[in-house]
Amino acid sequence: MFEAVELLTGSPWIYAVVALSVLLDVFLPVLPSGVLVITAATAAAAGSTAAAGQSAVAGSTTVASAAGKVSGEVPSLLALLLCAATASVLGDLVAYRLARRGGERLDRAIARSRRLVTAQERLGTALSRGGGLLVVIARFAPAGRSVVSLGAGAAHRRVREFLPWSALAGVTWAGYSVGLGWFGGQWLGATWVGLTVSVLALFAAGFVAAYVMRRPAPEPA
Repeated sequence: MFEAVELLTGSPWIYAVVALSVLLDVFLPVLPSGVLVITAATAAAAGSTAAAGQSAVAGSTTVASAAGKVSGEVPSLLALLLCAATASVLGDLVAYRLARRGGERLDRAIARSRRLVTAQERLGTALSRGGGLLVVIARFAPAGRSVVSLGAGAAHRRVREFLPWSALAGVTWAGYSVGLGWFGGQWLGATWVGLTVSVLALFAAGFVAAYVMRRPAPEPA
């Protein structure tokens, strides 16, 4: 994937690809949007290092040698973060609206999913208490974003209850992913080693988030 993203790093198309991937993965959780964001940020780290004039031993797999493959224009970290966060919120909102207007057919489909029913119950309790931290946590869990966005819409939660937490979740997830790619590229080099460590850190956050989401909701006091 890194080689494919390298071909896009010198073009504004990298932002469109990132935004589209993040937007659609609420419906297709198998899309590697987080990996794509990390890879683009790693390429940005490599390009900025090269632009700063840092050098390395010729032929080694360091940031500078990888950066030599990257074109003069490198992705902007701020633009990557804004694209990923905005697309995340828009995807959440689209899923929320579709589920809210889904009608009886969608309600029956959700009722057959214990995971969605549980998410509805927990999310409803959390939002009614003004604590939508579950929305933020779910953004990191595998398919958690889909479950929470569809659950909130199907449960007819008010958009003003859901949207601010979705925005916080999008910014948090995007910042974490971009940060992993950047620091991984700076510390470990823009190589498969650095990229793998950063992706594993993203997956680790996902496993922790999935564990938290599976825990029973606390009983009301």
